[in-house]
Amino acid sequence: MARYLILIYEDEAQYATATPEVLGEVTADHDRFAAGVEQHGAKLLGGEALEPTATATSVRGAEVTDGPFAETKEALGGYYLVEAPDLDTALAVARTVPARFGGVEVRPVMTFD
Repeated sequence: MARYLILIYEDEAQYATATPEVLGEVTADHDRFAAGVEQHGAKLLGGEALEPTATATSVRGAEVTDGPFAETKEALGGYYLVEAPDLDTALAVARTVPARFGGVEVRPVMTFD
C-alpha cells in the first residue's frame, strides 16, 4: 500500500476569532474523522495540528527569518498521514477531513528503492 500525506490548509484568522464552542466542534469533527478512516479501506498512520504561522521560522539558504515562508490567506495548519491502496481511496479519506475554514491537499509520499 502507498502512503499519502493529507495537508490541511485553513484561514488562521477564523480560528483566532472562533468561540470555544466552535473549537470544540472542530476537535470533535477530527476525532470522528480519525475513528472513521478505516471504513474507506485506509489506515491512519499519524497526524498533528501545527502552531500558527506566527510561530514559524523560515530558512532560505543561510538566512533565517521569523515568520512563515510565504504570505497566504490559508496556511498549513496540520496533516494526516494515511496508508491506502490507491489515490482514489486516499481522496475518499481526504473528502472527510474536517477543514471548516479551508481545504486539503493530498500528496503521495515518495518511496525510494
